[in-house]
Amino acid sequence: MEIRFQSSPAETKTMDTARLRQEYLIDTLFQEGKIELVYTHVDRLIVGSAVPTKEPLFLPTDKKVIGVDYFLERREIGVLNIGPKGIVTVDGTDYELDTKECLYIGKGNKEVWFKSADPANPARFYLLSTTAHASYPTVKVTADQAEPTHLGSIENSNERTIYKYIHAKGAQSCQLVMGLTELKPGNMWNTMPSHVHNRRSEVYLYFNVKDDAVVFHMMGEPTETRHIVVRNEQAVISPTWSIHSGVGTSNYSFIWGMGGENIDYGDMDPVVTTDLR
Repeated sequence: MEIRFQSSPAETKTMDTARLRQEYLIDTLFQEGKIELVYTHVDRLIVGSAVPTKEPLFLPTDKKVIGVDYFLERREIGVLNIGPKGIVTVDGTDYELDTKECLYIGKGNKEVWFKSADPANPARFYLLSTTAHASYPTVKVTADQAEPTHLGSIENSNERTIYKYIHAKGAQSCQLVMGLTELKPGNMWNTMPSHVHNRRSEVYLYFNVKDDAVVFHMMGEPTETRHIVVRNEQAVISPTWSIHSGVGTSNYSFIWGMGGENIDYGDMDPVVTTDLR
């Protein structure tokens, strides 16, 4: 399991492009036949992926990193499939996940396996895990069951729909909040005006980014902004003090996930565009 340490705002504003990418960009996800996991000291989130091909993949435990006998002994995890149909097996119970379906798995489950319905056309499971002090039931959420919120306008190039899967009014969790956002064709901006939330950290996983397209992910303190160029199926870690917004060369989708002090989706501190530097 790769480990990322936390960088301060003062340190971050001195970084060049290569160092910013090394600290905040995760570009090793979705390798066929493998589980990839990155542990970040930013709210102790674990970001990962599973792409099972010929053989099922078992969610491993790195005891040296997380100090437990099994992965979910003191954690919870959200699994969102962005590929073809797959199966997640939790302590012997199978859950089929089609494209854009999500599974919340609570603290205390000992064995988690990932399998593709068609190994030649594998599922692409995105994983996000937070620490947990309470147990909640394992729950599957389909795309139709996710709570939609329509925002933006074509005039501002940010017409989009936010789908909430794991949140206070959906799948219950201890600390994890998770969903996805889809921009409509002709729209490029997300989360602008931007915000920070000093009580929670966030991770963005960009997907449905065309091969010849990129997304410029905006980050940093509101008065010390930076950008990271992101391509398809790459993730960016966003600490509490950083804005998190993006603009693409065409429309795209992204999974957002948060962990921290609460599970209130609306808990954020807005930053007006006139204050950005």
